[in-house]
Amino acid sequence: MTNALMTDQSIRITQPDDWHLHLRDGAALTTTVAHTAERFARAIVMPNLKPPITSVAAARDYRARILDAIPQGLSFEPLMTLYLTDDLSPDEITAARESGLIIAVKYYPAGATTNSDSGVTEISKSYSVIERMIDEGMPLLLHGEVTNPEIDIFDREQCFIDEVLDPLTQRYPELKVVLEHITTKNAVDFVNSQKDNIAATITVHHLLYNRNDLLAGGVRPHFYCLPILKRNTHQQALLNAASSGSRQFFLGTDSAPHEQDRKESDCGCAGIYSAPAAIELYAEVFESLNALDKLEGFASFFGPDFYGLPRNKNSINLTKTPWTMDQDFQFDNSCVIPIRAGETISWQLGKDS
Repeated sequence: MTNALMTDQSIRITQPDDWHLHLRDGAALTTTVAHTAERFARAIVMPNLKPPITSVAAARDYRARILDAIPQGLSFEPLMTLYLTDDLSPDEITAARESGLIIAVKYYPAGATTNSDSGVTEISKSYSVIERMIDEGMPLLLHGEVTNPEIDIFDREQCFIDEVLDPLTQRYPELKVVLEHITTKNAVDFVNSQKDNIAATITVHHLLYNRNDLLAGGVRPHFYCLPILKRNTHQQALLNAASSGSRQFFLGTDSAPHEQDRKESDCGCAGIYSAPAAIELYAEVFESLNALDKLEGFASFFGPDFYGLPRNKNSINLTKTPWTMDQDFQFDNSCVIPIRAGETISWQLGKDS
């Protein structure tokens, strides 16, 4: 059932979910949880903390800290994940399913991105865990890049598909897989060639920007993310996929906050903080494609359908009312610079209906 209602100046859709989110921990949760809970009913929370979330007990404790940070009057459900390591036990997968709290397992190639040092060194070391995941019906979420330093950073997603993902799906054709934050036409083509147990999330920043935005005229650290922004032909493939109506592509912001001084440094952190305007910016993108009628499926339906969860019953309103994004937000003892800081955003989130 749809709640969609569109006019020239407003759109009402079923409340969306975020199927890929970084909230961090500690005092930072005061900021990050509020921004997401204002927009999304649920979110899959990434487990790459220090130390990583590798047990049901740790996930339960982290979830409690997130729940404590939800502002009064808002309803939000964090969907927890386990961090796949070379040493993760298959029995932890069974415990995760029985807990009712863990929705998926996240694969990071060791060293691929923020706090990924504990990631998988060789996918074959995880076969026993993957086989238990199939038994338990638990999806595998993939950061799809190889980490071989000899591979060009702009080619690492394509190499991952060829060297890891394609052999993995051939070995385990029944495994549910989400290729996270895809950035290339290669990834779009791969997902389109697969059955409906293979899906992908698409971030708003990979829809909005390409590598010229990162590099042309000077390096812009707040556009630095992993997987890195690609050329505009890949960006166009993502735009086509997101607005296609295919149920295999759905919203995942990969909103990833870092302190300003850690972003603006010689070794800047990878991540773009989009949570304070995520659904509004997706609306901008879909409007630019003349595809606002496809936003609800991408943002609100295809994710829960893939995960076997009920669609949300509440709705949100978005109005064509320009507003200016804050320059920064409090983030622990520092600040975080959001996407489009100080710039105008054309769609504004309204009240629940």
